[in-house]
Amino acid sequence: MNWDMIEGKWNEYRGKAQTQWGKLTDDDLDVINGRRQELAGRIQVRYGVEKDEAERQIDDWSSRH
Repeated sequence: MNWDMIEGKWNEYRGKAQTQWGKLTDDDLDVINGRRQELAGRIQVRYGVEKDEAERQIDDWSSRH
């Protein structure tokens, strides 16, 4: 799926994102607000992964939605 669509409908996708990355808080999701780079940064912080791994996870997740 095109990331612009996810960003535009973030309120619909934020629950799915929280299901995928359970360590993300409601505050994290508010700050992310559909921005891919912000999501990647929060995944890096919460899960202790490198940027490439966070991006891979986001690609996998977005391709399913």
